[in-house]
Amino acid sequence: MKKFSSLLLVSLLIATCLLSACSSTSKEVPPDTGNTTITVEDALGRTVTFEQLPQRIVIAGRSNFMVNDAVYLFPQAAERVVALTKANQRNEFTALFEPQIEDKARLTADASADEIAALNPDVVLLKSFMADKLGRTLEELDIPVVYLGLETQAQYVDDIATLGALLGEEERAAEINAFYQQQLEKISGLVSKATEKPRVLVVRYDAQSGEVALKVPSLEWMQSWMAEFAGGELVWEEAAASGWTVVNLEQIAAWDPEVVFVISYFTDVEEAVAKIKGDPIWQTLTAVQAGKVYGFPQDYYSWDQPDTRWILGVTWLAKRVQPELCAELDIQETFYDFYRLYGLDDETIDAEVLSRLQGDIQ
Repeated sequence: MKKFSSLLLVSLLIATCLLSACSSTSKEVPPDTGNTTITVEDALGRTVTFEQLPQRIVIAGRSNFMVNDAVYLFPQAAERVVALTKANQRNEFTALFEPQIEDKARLTADASADEIAALNPDVVLLKSFMADKLGRTLEELDIPVVYLGLETQAQYVDDIATLGALLGEEERAAEINAFYQQQLEKISGLVSKATEKPRVLVVRYDAQSGEVALKVPSLEWMQSWMAEFAGGELVWEEAAASGWTVVNLEQIAAWDPEVVFVISYFTDVEEAVAKIKGDPIWQTLTAVQAGKVYGFPQDYYSWDQPDTRWILGVTWLAKRVQPELCAELDIQETFYDFYRLYGLDDETIDAEVLSRLQGDIQ
């Protein structure tokens, strides 16, 4: 994969500013941490007010790597996050751009409210589904909690804006959201020309229990939205439930998808694809016979999830689902542009991210 030049970031200084000097979005310029009251509305619709920008931020609870990755899109995160939860999928991405990670408190996904309170946080960031299990107890201890959805494309827009307000980096939030929006508009413009939508299957290969289970995602989840946005027709609509739903080979054979995308979080996705292709039942399927069974790319984490990498996932899917219409989409360029958002240079991206890449990326 070749390198590509980074997006040119230009800070405009307005010399005639009447009230105050305009603030720069450069990483070197910290936000104003004065006693300015700020109010945010979180993913649960709660209004949370702070007398000043929170200086001690704790990231806690489950699905934590999704929160970590969103928060660390902001330059101020390294100075303000005092504790975060260890990720449980593969290796930890945060260590690449958090120079003080060894000095920060590390929580388990099941850390108690008392453990979190001992860190004296100004605010705790949790995924929304942690409200009843952990968030309510923290609130009873008078610890401010801000909930983030980070599950759908629409939620990402709002959550990034919320994080920008908490960190005093609203302009940075707008820059991040613009990056995602511009890429989505590019994909949408190409896919909208489709006259046919191939029947697609997104399936998770799960061998954690020792036996292989094949699972399809909820229709409300990011995986389903991405496959449709990329120009595909979902074959598993009738079988989908509220979470990952186990399906059998006979059901998949009856659907006979034209394109199959395989997800594997805890085992090598390329090995999972090889096993699927080698199964006699799978070999009867149109997708297998056409050579259109693809392993979903992953580096530190898989690109299918509602992690910041979802923009890579939907770009990659569009090129696979509608290859003729989306030939001009450059997944390599998007890959480098995305990781530059974290302040990584191309040499680091090559050595630390590209070297981990698995799946059908070519």
